[in-house]
Amino acid sequence: MSAVLKDQVADFRPMVDADIAEITAIEESAYTHPWTAILFQDCLHVGYCCRVMHLDGAIIAYGVISVGAGECHVLNLCVKPEMQNNGYGGAMLEHLLDIARSHYVETAFLEVRPSNRYAIRMYEKAGFNEVGMRSNYYPASNGSENAIILARSLI
Repeated sequence: MSAVLKDQVADFRPMVDADIAEITAIEESAYTHPWTAILFQDCLHVGYCCRVMHLDGAIIAYGVISVGAGECHVLNLCVKPEMQNNGYGGAMLEHLLDIARSHYVETAFLEVRPSNRYAIRMYEKAGFNEVGMRSNYYPASNGSENAIILARSLI
């Protein structure tokens, strides 16, 4: 599967252990409280659906979802900072949701920081709606930040 965005073709493939150093570097450049290499390794080894989007041989986005009991949870979705706001995040999200549909998932869930306005806009554009809030969910420079819980039907 490929995504054509801004006249460039980006391809998707499963994440592998050899990708983790590159993914971790992107994660550290994108977030103040990034996932660690160990977290990505754990996701791969327990069988979560881990995918990367690459362009010209370089990873530009990645995502991780867990699937079970008719639901999926988007655990991580990130686009390389210099590639953001070009549609890659939405394409990565749709790719992950297509994988979820192939596992007969009925509902997709995720959490997002209220301060992450660009991500919220992308998720809402993709049909996600707010269904709840988790207090003090994310670490933040001032202690913690809440998480907005979003959901979307896939059927």
